[in-house]
Parts: sequence; structure tokens; C-alpha cells
Amino acid sequence: MGEGTGHAPARAHDPEHDEPSGPEHDEPSGSEPAALPGPEREDPSGPEWDVRLAEAVERARRGDEGAFAEAYRIVHPGLLGYLRGIVGEDAEDVASDAWLEIARDLGRFRGDGAGFRGWTATIARHRALDHLRRVRARPRPSRFEQDMLELPAAGDAAGEALDALSTETALALIAGLPRDQAEAVLLRVVVGLDGPSAARVLGKRPGAVRSAAHRGLRRLAKQLKGRGR
Repeated sequence: MGEGTGHAPARAHDPEHDEPSGPEHDEPSGSEPAALPGPEREDPSGPEWDVRLAEAVERARRGDEGAFAEAYRIVHPGLLGYLRGIVGEDAEDVASDAWLEIARDLGRFRGDGAGFRGWTATIARHRALDHLRRVRARPRPSRFEQDMLELPAAGDAAGEALDALSTETALALIAGLPRDQAEAVLLRVVVGLDGPSAARVLGKRPGAVRSAAHRGLRRLAKQLKGRGR
């Protein structure tokens, strides 16, 4: 499956499946994390994209295959970047599993474009954790992968510096952060979720997620400064 350019998986009938949910809290005020553009992908985020996404999802729920493909093209690049930060080179396979589940359960989704991003990120995270559990016995797993296995299922200097790096390099740096900071940065910067949506994916308060993302970006800024950026 390509990065936003491949074909979306075919829709399937809707089985009984609980929609992921979590507490909602107002996000503390403050600047949003910078976007993470790179040569490998467009950055389809922002209010105008969420409106377009919401319209596509609603049509897809009524059986419009073309609309589902449009929703896939909008969401997939960020979702794949998030998975790369968790499972590395296995991200494509995990993303395929996630999209099969998304297609299967789309009829049960209720929400807007931002809600759809959060819902798909939750599904992708669950599939990533399942994948890491399946490969826990492989030799010398990374520290970040080991930390992820222990998780419950559930405009700044760094952002500017990351803009100058390739997406692959940036994701590698993010994956080296402590687990809470890495996931917060991936969800906020790569997937493009707001604080409450990221908090629902992680099962945490929005303030805690925003704080973790801020600490992670500050840590990245120091690392990049040391690299001579």
C-alpha cells in the first residue's frame, strides 16, 4: 500500500464492533506543534481538509467507494507516518490491517473529519500494539518497541528544524524520544490531531498530551542543534 497514492481497501460489511472512545477535555491554550512536511508526502491537514474529509466519510458511509478512496488519500499519509514511528519498516503491513478494520467498521463511525482522524489513529495504534506483541520474542528489540509493549491498550524551533530533514530521518529522531513524548509528537505533528483527539487515542488528559508533545519537541530541538542544524 503506497503513501497516499495507493488504492484504498475495499469496503466490507459492518460487524459488531465497539467504537473507540475516551474522555473529552478542553485543550489548554497555546501554540500548535509545527507541521512535519517532507518530500515523501503532502500534508492534508487543517480545517479545510477536515471539512473535505467529513464530506467524504459521510458519502463513504452510504456506500460511495470513490469517497472512501478520497478519505483514504487524505488520512493515510499521516497514519503511515505515525505507524513508522512505532513499528518502523513494518508500518505498511500494519497500516493494511488497520485500513481493513476501518473499512469494515466504517458504518459504525459517527463524527466529523477531525473525529475520523482520531478514530483511525486509535485503530492503527491497536494494530501496532498487536504487531509488537506478536514479535516480542525477536532478538534485541528496540527500547521504544519494548516500551510500547507495556502501554495499556487503551511553531517552535524543533518543528522548524524538522522541516529541513527528510521524513524518514525526522521519524527516526521522534522514535528515539521517551515513549509518551514520541507518541504525543507523532499524533500531534504527523497525524495532525488536536489535543483532545490525541488524548482520546492515548487515554490521557489533553494537558498531559500537550505537555508531552512540548517536551518532546524541545528535546528534538536540542538534538538537532547538536547535529549542527
